[in-house]
Amino acid sequence: MSEKAEVLAEVVRGDVVESVHLGHLVALDAHGVPVRAVGDPGVTFYPRSSLKPVQAVAMLRAGLDLDGEQLALAAASHSGEPAHLDGVRAILAGAGLTEADLQNTPAPPWDAEAAYAWRVAGHGPSSLVQNCSGKHAAMLATCVAAGWEHRTYLEPGHPLQQAIRASVAGLTGDGDPAHTSVDGCGAPLFSCTVAGLARAFARIATAADGTPEHRVATAIREHPWFLGGTGREVTAFIEGVPGLIAKDGADGVFAAALPDGRALALKVLDGSPRPVPVVVAGALRALDVPLPDGLGRVDVLGHGRSVGTVRSPLPGHFSVN
Repeated sequence: MSEKAEVLAEVVRGDVVESVHLGHLVALDAHGVPVRAVGDPGVTFYPRSSLKPVQAVAMLRAGLDLDGEQLALAAASHSGEPAHLDGVRAILAGAGLTEADLQNTPAPPWDAEAAYAWRVAGHGPSSLVQNCSGKHAAMLATCVAAGWEHRTYLEPGHPLQQAIRASVAGLTGDGDPAHTSVDGCGAPLFSCTVAGLARAFARIATAADGTPEHRVATAIREHPWFLGGTGREVTAFIEGVPGLIAKDGADGVFAAALPDGRALALKVLDGSPRPVPVVVAGALRALDVPLPDGLGRVDVLGHGRSVGTVRSPLPGHFSVN
């Protein structure tokens, strides 16, 4: 993966480039043709939580019956705020299950204030508040709807995971995933290419009314807070760009698409989330998408004030001021 990586962003403190982030990126036009490419968009990688909208499509195809806030949670890496937890409990209750059935890795809430309140209330790491609990609750609900054994839902050979694997293959256009591992939350994780992830988001964003893809896109567009949370960049991008669907992923992954099929996907090689908002904003501008002032800006701080910025410097690719 590292051999063909190129500069995605520079971190500038004062007038000195302090550090550099390499990676891979592709921005596709409405016809699926690359209009900007950095590094190797054909590189195979793990898309991490950016794959969740694809997983949600697979679950709807298998019989899951969720929409609105709860479907957004099924595709979410939520912050663990109270309304997120209420939504996860509702998904489980609708399937006749409880949080005791969740098998995702226990963790504290993502949001700092939510984590503090959770600990003050006397709680420790929990599967309920871990950021992937919406996906896991939806996976369990899918098993109930399809008549599958739900206690083994994380096994790679389980019918649910095989259905997800097939959706990854079809929506990305990459074919059967070349690699399988385990994500941080404990669910099977399937590989794809950077370009394949962008294609998958384009297909979800442009799908016809009533299809599973369209239902997922609608849930993301209408409920971006449930997809992320307070102060989250993915929520800000969806709220700031009309019609956008987007999803962040661990280790420097992000994907997004518009209703006309324009799409992007990126992987920061060192896994840092720091340059992601800047690179996403630059890729959207390369696709002629107007952005609200300040969206995607990342300041470099010195003694609590801005003394520099993260920028994307590539001539012929895109520029972020």
